[in-house]
This record gives sequence, structure tokens and C-alpha cells, in this order.
Amino acid sequence: MKSHGADTQAGQASALAAATAESLPQQTDALARARAFAEPLLASAVLDTGESVLAHADAVAAILATMGGSDAMQAASYLVYACEHLNKPHEVIAKAFGDNFADLALETTKLVRLQRMARIAQTAAGRGPQAAPMAQTTAAQTESVRKMLLAFSRDLRVVMLRLASRLQTLRHFAATKLPLPPGLAAESMQVFAPLANRLGIWEVKWELEDLAFRFLEPGTYRQVAQWLDQKRTARELAVDAVRRALADDLHAHGINAQVQGRPKNIYSIVKKMRGKSLDFAHVFDIRALRVIVSTVDECYAALALVHSKFAPIAAEFDDYIAKPKGNGYQSLHSVVRDAQGQAIEVQIRTHAMHQHAEHGVAAHWVYKEAGTKGYAGVSASGAYDAKIAVLRQLMAWERELSRGEGAGNPASAAVAGADAAPSFDDRIYVLTPEAAIVELPQGATPVDFAYSVHTTLGHRCRGARVDGAMVPLHTPLKNGQTVEIITVKEGGPSRDWLNPELGFLSSPRARAKVRAWFNALAMGETVAKGREAVEKLLQREGKTAVKLDDLAARLGFNAAEDLFEVVGKDEFSLRNIEILLRPPEPVAPDEDLVPIRKPRQSPASGKGGVLVVGVDSLLTQLAKCCKPAPPDAISGFVTRGKGVSIHRADCPNLRNMVGRSGERVIDVQWGGASAPGGKDASVYPVDVAIEAVDRQGLLRDISEVFTKEKMNVIGVQTQSVKGMAWMTFTVEVADSGHLGRVLRAVTALEGVRVARRR
Repeated sequence: MKSHGADTQAGQASALAAATAESLPQQTDALARARAFAEPLLASAVLDTGESVLAHADAVAAILATMGGSDAMQAASYLVYACEHLNKPHEVIAKAFGDNFADLALETTKLVRLQRMARIAQTAAGRGPQAAPMAQTTAAQTESVRKMLLAFSRDLRVVMLRLASRLQTLRHFAATKLPLPPGLAAESMQVFAPLANRLGIWEVKWELEDLAFRFLEPGTYRQVAQWLDQKRTARELAVDAVRRALADDLHAHGINAQVQGRPKNIYSIVKKMRGKSLDFAHVFDIRALRVIVSTVDECYAALALVHSKFAPIAAEFDDYIAKPKGNGYQSLHSVVRDAQGQAIEVQIRTHAMHQHAEHGVAAHWVYKEAGTKGYAGVSASGAYDAKIAVLRQLMAWERELSRGEGAGNPASAAVAGADAAPSFDDRIYVLTPEAAIVELPQGATPVDFAYSVHTTLGHRCRGARVDGAMVPLHTPLKNGQTVEIITVKEGGPSRDWLNPELGFLSSPRARAKVRAWFNALAMGETVAKGREAVEKLLQREGKTAVKLDDLAARLGFNAAEDLFEVVGKDEFSLRNIEILLRPPEPVAPDEDLVPIRKPRQSPASGKGGVLVVGVDSLLTQLAKCCKPAPPDAISGFVTRGKGVSIHRADCPNLRNMVGRSGERVIDVQWGGASAPGGKDASVYPVDVAIEAVDRQGLLRDISEVFTKEKMNVIGVQTQSVKGMAWMTFTVEVADSGHLGRVLRAVTALEGVRVARRR
């Protein structure tokens, strides 16, 4: 005998099964005809688990019957396994039973094959030399299996068939005590049980969890089973006895209540012990009752009655009605002991609270599957959970129709509703030749598939086989197909792939990778063009020994490739490189001397020029390397045939010449000069170096400062690299003191960092 809670959950599953089965045509003796059709095909066939196919189909049909499945739904279980033994399964089944049965059989068969291949691939990966690094990949693959199952669950009949089939497989291995194939138990625990839970098929979920846990951790399973020291049936009977007694007492006190009860399954006990770090003695909800009433006042009245009938454990009481959980969950929780001293958890809530807990953001599956987040309660989030919520609402609607609450024919309404309901049509799941699952958007092509597996595979893709047959690259893929890409050793994508009218790509990710390839190709051509131009310049200048990275660094670039890129784009003048390669050379002692600009008055007057101490009328010339001007400290150096060259006292060239020929240095001094700016003033060329942030109008602003100071500019050199400008102005000055004032004015300009005399 089952508890009332179990009856309610079984009823929900039955309603779901009935609603999904209604879309199958109701034929006379459909179940008997389907079994007779399949028996000759399946009689000697064996599943990869070792179980007889016909026996398995019989058991699946029986499980569907306990879940409330109609004869038509049970008949489908035989047709699914018959598909693999027919040459043209859809045509044959459609002729005998109709297109609806044929579609269901083929869709379910496709899902069975996909899951089998994925499980084999996971097992092979775990045995290989890369087993440890494959852990994350295996977890991702498990999630893909779950999503793939949900994608197929747009037809809820497929889900019912697969859940029943997996439950029978676990029952078979438990009964025969044979070792379970690797991956089956983990997949049952991680994929099938959570799906049954989310769909509200609680009884199937509990049995799947217990059977899978029995194979995953046999020692722990046996230990907990011994702790319970009662068989499951006995525990159910004990809980049901308490439930009936409490229901009678509530009714006698005028409280109209639904009392549900069920014992906790073994896996749930272990999960709670681990999740809350409890020992077995402190797991008080092994036996649990749920009381559902109409009003909040009745909640507290029912609580008072429970505490009067049983002995409450004071430390185990929570009032989530007065103080709801963060996710909105409301209920009264109390742990009491019955006459035998057994602990029983009692939950009391209103119908509205129960509806919220079962189907709202605090739904049972939300916090029970919180994983590492524990039992605190979390809300559904993301598109994945949103789609699950859609399925739950669809099933609730179908349950209403099955109870006759809908108008018209419930069966036809269910079919129309299923067509109108949102589905998982935005994603498809296909396999690699190694049976790895690849998730793609609806309408994806083999080229999308190739880029999803690896970028290089996409670039080199030239053909594709789908389920062993060659297909055009723009062929849309379908759920469950196996795709093999044919590649070339070298090459890249076609520009046609980016043409949306040709239909080669539907994935934004794949399109982005193709665009990136062509962008990189164009950049490579630009860099090659720039490299060629720079190398030709170095050949002309006889500087082929210059390291390209060093040259780029001197020009302000991080690497030579950056220099080639801007040169190839014509954004950087090769003149800048020529200036860098041909700087002003040091002045040799005997050459490159600039004659002093003759003053407007004869030097004999003593009012200008340079005087050589102790010598009259000796030719003097200003050195180009340091460009001295009054009142700079100066020295003279006697050259061969060109008189005396005048250097600033701090000139590096002068120091070198003194080191070699110190006896040729003579004392010199500036002659008397007219007042600056006067009619008779002498002027001297001076170089000014300026470093500034490049901007529009910079050269104009600097020139205006020189003009304002009445300083003649006789030469300008500029260079701009990556936003920085380097300028050299040659100006005429009467004395260097005036130059200092001009440089301070230039430094004050916007963006100017340094202005100094060279």
C-alpha cells in the first residue's frame, strides 16, 4: 500500500503519461499488435547491456503502465526497439501504425543511439593516457547529454520512454547482480534522475537515484540500508499508518486537510548527511508527513494538534510562515516522535504555499539540485532553467486537461497545446566521429560544426559526411546526426562562407572566426608590403646590418611588425627612417666650419665678431657642431688652412680635439657687440630641440613665439611617431640669453614637454 503523497505523485505522472500518449492514435488492440509486430524481430536480439530486447520492451511497457501510460504509449515501447531491425523503419511502421508512431519510434531510437555513443566515448576517454586532464571535458560532456535529452523532450513521449527504459536497465542489473557497464550509473544519477525530478515524476526519480547510488557506492548504500533496519515496504506502511491516524484526528477537529507521507529514499538520506555534515542519528526526516490546509490559521491549528498527539523535539522547529526563506518559501516544519520513539518530520502549509513550493522559484527541484550551494535555496536562472520551467507549466496544463478542466476534447487540446508551447528548437546536438556531443544553433551547417570543434578544422574544411553520406557544406544539420569533416592540409576559408544568401554559416561564432582569418590575411599582406619598403630603404642607405627590432625601438615601436604595419598602411613616412639613419655627423677639426656672418659694421671697429688673443686679423669661423653664440664661453682651435674654429667650451668635439692636439688650442673671446636688436648687432645660428605631444597647429604656435620674439628661423626639421613630435629649429640670435627667454615661452605652450638648446 502506498502513502497518499505517493498516490498524488503517481497520479501526476499518470496524468503526464496520459496527456503525452493522447497524441498517439488510439487503435484497436494497439499494444497486442505492436508486440506481435516486434516479437519476431526482437526474440533473439540482445541489448549491449546483455538483457533480452524483448524482455526489456515488456518491462518498459509495464513501467509505463504503472506511470499511467495508455495502451498506445506502451505499444510505442515495442516499436522503438523494432526500428533498429528494419531497413526502412519509418516507412514500415507508418504503414502499419501511422506516421505518429513512426516519428516517435525513430526519434527515440536516435536519442538511444546518441546516448550510447556518448557514453562509449566518455569511457574510452577515461581509460586513455589523458584520463586525468579529461575530467572537465567529461563533466561538460555529461551536461551536453542532459541538454540533448531536454532538446529531444520537446516530445514528452520520448522522455517517458527513455526514463522507463533506463529504470528497467538498472532494475535488470540489480536483479542479476551483474556489474553495471561504466558510465551508466553516473549518467542515471546526473542526467535521468534530475530530469525525472524536474518533470515531477518523483517515484521514478527516487528509484533511479537509489539504484544508481547502489552501483556507484555499494558500501555506503549497504550501510545506510542496515541503519534503516526496515525494508522499504515496511517503512512505507509505517508512514502510511501515521498519516491515516493524523488525517482522521484533523478531520475530527474540523480541519479539512490533505495529509501526504513518504519515507525518505536512501540516496536522499546520504545526500543530506553529507550536505549538512550530519550523522545518521540526526537525520530526522527519514519519515516525513506533509499537511496541506486552506488558511494560515488552520496551519497553526494543525500544528497544535500535531504537538498534542506526538512528542515534539523543541530544537527541530522552524516557522517559515512568520519568517519566510529568502526565496519566498513558506511552511511550518516540526520534528516529533511517535509512540515507538521514531522521529517524523511534519510540514504544514496552505495550498498556495504548496503550489509556490512545488512550481514557483522555491520549487523542490531548485534547492535539492543546488549542488555546492547546499540547502539554502536558490532561484532558477538562465535560459536552461527557464526552459525547464516551460515544461513544468506545460505538464501542469496537461494535468488540468486530463482532469477535464479544459474545454472540448482534452486529447485534441493537448496536441494543440503541445504545438503552441515553447520548445527547445533553438539548439541541436550532433556527434563527432568519436561520439563527442557538439551543441549547435538550429540551422547550423557542417561548416558551423567544424568551427565549433576547432578553428583550424573550420579553416581547412572542404567537405563533409553526415551519417556516412557526402553532403554539401551548406546542408542544415539535424539532431543526432554524426558529422565527419573532410579537410586539406593547408588553406583557409572561402569568402563565399560570409555571404548570408548562400547559407554556409548560421553561427555568429563561426562567422567571427572566418572574418578574423581574412582580417589576419589582409594584415599579413600589409606587413609584408611595409617590410619590403623598409628593407629597400636600408639597402639604399647601406644599412642592411641594422637589426629591424632595434630600428623599430629607436622609432618608438614595440616590435618591427608594428613598424611594418604603419609603413604598409602609408601612415608612417620613410623620411623619418632616413633622418634617423643620417644624423648630423660630428664636425672634423679641419672642415665643415661656418664663417661668422659679417657684422653690419667692420670688425676693425671692435664692436662685433671674435677676437683671437694676441693675434690680429686672423680668420675665425663658428663650428657647426655646437653653434656658439655670445655670451657662451668659447675656445679656439687652429685648423689646417681654415683659420681658427670657434667652439663652445663644453663642446664634446672640442674635448676630443684637445685630447689629440692640445697645443693647437688658443684663447679667444667675443668682440664688442652692439645692443641686441640694434642696427649693428651681429647674429648667430643656434639649434633648438623641441619634444611635444603632436597636435594640429603645434608648428604654427611655436613659429608664432619665434616671430613674436623677433627671432629669425632659418631651418626646421620635424618628425612624428605615434603621437609624439620631435622638432629641430635653427634660429638666428644675437646672444644666448635672449634664447633662454624664448625657450621658456615655447615650453609654456600646450603639449610641449621639452624645449632646449642643442
